[in-house]
Order: sequence, then C-alpha cells, then structure tokens
Amino acid sequence: MASRGYDMTPTMYSPDGRIYQVEYAIETVKRGALAIGVLSKEGVIMAVEEKPRILQTSNVTQKIFQVDYHIGVAAAGYIPDARVQVDNARFFSQGNRMTYDEAVEVATVAKYLADQAHQFTQYGGVRPNGVSMIIAGIDQKGESIYVTDPSGTYVQFAAVAIGAGSDEVNEFLEKHYNANMSLEDAASLAIAAINLKAEVKEGINHIKMAKITSKEKLFEKVSESDLQKYSQNASKFVQ
Repeated sequence: MASRGYDMTPTMYSPDGRIYQVEYAIETVKRGALAIGVLSKEGVIMAVEEKPRILQTSNVTQKIFQVDYHIGVAAAGYIPDARVQVDNARFFSQGNRMTYDEAVEVATVAKYLADQAHQFTQYGGVRPNGVSMIIAGIDQKGESIYVTDPSGTYVQFAAVAIGAGSDEVNEFLEKHYNANMSLEDAASLAIAAINLKAEVKEGINHIKMAKITSKEKLFEKVSESDLQKYSQNASKFVQ
C-alpha cells in the first residue's frame, strides 16, 4: 500500500509531503454529482445534477441550500457533511447580522467555511469533510462565487464546476463563459455544462437550480417552467 500507514490520521504527513486523508476527501468530491456556479451581470446561478427516484418528491433539492437571504450554496461530494457546514454558515450569518446590523459578505462566509473545513485536518480522531461547496451570492461589493474544498482552501471564480467530470466541464465553461452574459444565458450555460457529463441529456428532471438576481438580492429556486425555457437555449453552447 502506497500510504504505508500514513493515512491513519489527518495530522500526519507522508515522507513525500502528502496528507492522505485530505486527498481521500477530495477524491470523494470528484465522485459526487456535478455542481455548477455561474456569475452574470444580472446575478448568480447555482445548478446541480440530481438523479431522483421515481417516487421521490421532485420539488425538494438535496444539494442546493440557502444560507441567508442573499447567499446560496451548491455542494458536491458527501452531502451530509455539506448540511452540517451549511448549518454552521447560517448561524454565522445570523450572528453577523445581529452583531453588525448588516448582511454578511459572501467572501466572509466562504472564509469561515474554509476555516471550519481546515479545522478537521488538524486534529486526530476526526476526518476531513468530504465535500466541496460553491458559495454564491450578492452583497454590497456585488456578485461573487467562491469554492471551498476539504483542505480548507477557498478560491473565487466567475464560473466553476465541482464534482465528477469537473475538469472537462471547467474547460467547457472557460470556452463559453462571457462576463457580460445575461442571467438567462448563465442558466442555459449551466444546464449545457451539466448535460456535458450527465447520463440523461434531455429534459430537466435531473437538474435543480437556484438564482440570486442583482436587482432583488434574494435567493430563490428556479421553477420547472423557467428551467424548461433555459434548457431550450442551452443548445447554443453545444457545438
């Protein structure tokens, strides 16, 4: 075994400078269903691939969460870990509002979640969180999207994919993303990006989406009728 016992705790480095438990957690993210975040001049889009069972309630989203009125999260990897981190983010956001009487900045929430993830790489008897999250929102500084990973890293993006096949999907986003695109085009791009690797490439039953518009600054789930409309325009990004 290559790890030779160095993977027993996240506090131990291997001789070649690796922390295996963190790498295992990142591998868990790579096996999760896709999650996409896209920034536009009119707001932000979060989209995920979900494969519901036939009798599962379709209007419940398992991988997109609301943190505050103006912030949402899309997750890839081990979703129970995401729920715990989102709950922490909600308490943190509410505490900021109570203390400073203003909405928390998106970057502040991203850093807080990254710091929380990093804590689980520093102590024995715990394991790193097996989830990456896209934190998207609109604050007094404008629209922004951040990604956290199990190591505690957080990075800002204009458009990003996490989860299975994300390397190829990120190349697709780099090719087709335009900073001046409308919110509708951003939503269509997110659908096209998910369908790039999805088993089912038609319809909208395998896609869940949320948006925050620059005008309203309020998190809201995208309806099936709007999803259908966005999916019809997704073909223009596929060549």
